[in-house]
Amino acid sequence: MVVCVCNAIREDEVRKAARSGSMSPCQAYRSLGRQAKCGQCVPFAREIIEDERAIA
Repeated sequence: MVVCVCNAIREDEVRKAARSGSMSPCQAYRSLGRQAKCGQCVPFAREIIEDERAIA
């Protein structure tokens, strides 16, 4: 599933970034060499990161 249309970031990329230590959408996006643009994706990305952290 696509999380960020502006940057073509997929859910699995955000999950991988979270497992690698990213604590926020901004950190996850930076780890992918990108940054949030319009911001519509940030709440969904945050939810994904929280889910991954709860599993760890």
